[in-house]
Amino acid sequence: MKSLLSSILILASLSGFTQNTIVATDGLTFNQTANHAHSEISIIPEPVTLIKQDGHFVLPENILIQATKPNELKQSINFLQERLTLPTGYYASATTNNTPASTIKLILTDKNDALIGTEGYHLSVAPQLITITANKPAGIFYGIQTLLQLFPKEIESKEEIKDMKWQAPCVSITDYPRLGWRGLMFDVARHFFTKDEVKQYIDAMVRYKYNILHLHLTDDEGWRIEIKGLPRLTEVGAWNVKKVGTFGSFIPPKPEEPRNYGGFYTQEDLKELVAYAKERFVNIMPEIDVPGHSLAAIASYPELSCTPEAINYKVRSGERIMDWSRGAPPLAMVDNTLCPANEKVYEFLDTVISQVAKIFPFEYIHMGGDEASYNFWEKNPQIAELMKRENLKTMAQVQGYFERRVEKIVQKNGKKFMAWDEVLEGGVSQSAAVMSWRNMKYGTEAAMAKHEVVMSPTQYAYLDYMQADVITEPKVYASLRLSKSYEFEPIPEGVDPKYIKGGQANLWSEQVYNIRQAEYMTWPRGFAIAESVWSPKEKKNWKNFFGRTEQHFKRLDIAETKYAPSVYDPIFAAKRTADGNLLVTLSTEVDDLDIYYSFDNSFPDRFYPKYTEPLLVPIDANMLRVITYRGKEPIGRMMNMPIEELSKRAPLKK
Repeated sequence: MKSLLSSILILASLSGFTQNTIVATDGLTFNQTANHAHSEISIIPEPVTLIKQDGHFVLPENILIQATKPNELKQSINFLQERLTLPTGYYASATTNNTPASTIKLILTDKNDALIGTEGYHLSVAPQLITITANKPAGIFYGIQTLLQLFPKEIESKEEIKDMKWQAPCVSITDYPRLGWRGLMFDVARHFFTKDEVKQYIDAMVRYKYNILHLHLTDDEGWRIEIKGLPRLTEVGAWNVKKVGTFGSFIPPKPEEPRNYGGFYTQEDLKELVAYAKERFVNIMPEIDVPGHSLAAIASYPELSCTPEAINYKVRSGERIMDWSRGAPPLAMVDNTLCPANEKVYEFLDTVISQVAKIFPFEYIHMGGDEASYNFWEKNPQIAELMKRENLKTMAQVQGYFERRVEKIVQKNGKKFMAWDEVLEGGVSQSAAVMSWRNMKYGTEAAMAKHEVVMSPTQYAYLDYMQADVITEPKVYASLRLSKSYEFEPIPEGVDPKYIKGGQANLWSEQVYNIRQAEYMTWPRGFAIAESVWSPKEKKNWKNFFGRTEQHFKRLDIAETKYAPSVYDPIFAAKRTADGNLLVTLSTEVDDLDIYYSFDNSFPDRFYPKYTEPLLVPIDANMLRVITYRGKEPIGRMMNMPIEELSKRAPLKK
């Protein structure tokens, strides 16, 4: 009731303006005569309240930014100056004086505005003046992101563009996030990404108001963080043999193959990244993944393992080391787990965590806990002795013992412990925060047990999953289309929202070899997750969202950020008719697309047959080619679907 009243008051206070489109908070819509996703206003994530007014603000060649508290707003002023001058060639200066010559006013409130909180803002674009008001500097920064999305797409250019009319529509916006934790996880362990590439990833994520970068720093394929006193972690653990192809199916490296693929961040590198992120109101959460996924650490220091053969282990290069045929937990083919019964492991982790805690000011350290295999523990006498001593009945309880000891080390260093949801199975302390990845069920159970929870479920938020048909994407475990990501609802029914810290999308990099592919996998699904954690639940609308997404494709083109056009690809479904013939049904994820096809090995365009009903595959055909059009323009990729592949999906009944 309180927020509804706030909405009415906002609308009443702005009633003097000419109003073309008014969208109010709590899902209420007044006088909404146009879908602004298809006009010049296409903001992602969707603001809480937007009022469209008549007229435009035209950016002058001499831009004057007025900030009453310049020391607190230094980052935002510098950011805005750079973003406005680079593409326009205009001059931007800053002042503390209240002068009629001001172009943009950045105002921190003297009296707290309870409606917008610490990250919200009010944005007013009038014909002669832009004003952004917020309680805190973060709100000003997010208001700037929205403002930039109101200017023409060319504002994203890294070089000057001539003969542009730099204008923004007049609007009044009140906006604030739904959730405080709005994260992206970037796996820099499977493949190393340079410091500058991580900065590039940060630059893209802040456009969409993400505020947490979760860095997955250690895994079987690489240890990416310098730890003083443990030099082999980066001398040995940061390097493997370069392999190209399908991760997980590589042949084991030969002894003579050079181990020179990889890299690591010095502590100074990471401090630089922390500072860079902080200037953009992003916190970096480090992850040290233990006790599983620890082959790089064990190859560096074999004494951390329960298994004597570990002295011969090497950092993984993508060869198969786990057997998932019986489900989770997997059977390990080599022992990639730290030994919970070995005191040296806790001394090692004490050294690592104490240094990690000093590098990263963020309050949480993520300690992994996922996919730990138990088969080597089950036959180890040290583990048997530990179980007897501590009265542990199962291997999950052995891991629980490990996790509780690790949490004490984390807490000793002034940080909070977070881990993947498997840690619940062996029992963790009430203070342990849980990142729910396997599905919403585990996060719901954790919240019901009064753990803090970040939702990052595979079925909505795993950015390493294929975005379209397997014939076009790097093959991984599953598919996740944009429309499915947009269904993400981070607060489950019946759960007390105070235990849901927020939501996050995860980019694992087994099949992500470079920063361009990282971008391709993140966007546009990153738009969908951003809107799910920022915008009011009631404001979400797939058609409206996709209209805005298409406008942002154009922005990413100019920003030279790669993205996936997979949403335009047809969806294939194959089945057999009663007499055994192959029947193919095609559909599209978005409306207003036409599909054209061929079976004759030629390349279809809009003059070819248009798909209108399921296709009976000619008996001798070996390839189905399809392409999508919007009107007369091709919009999708040419897709080449082998008939053999369709036959596998609809096998003949014996």
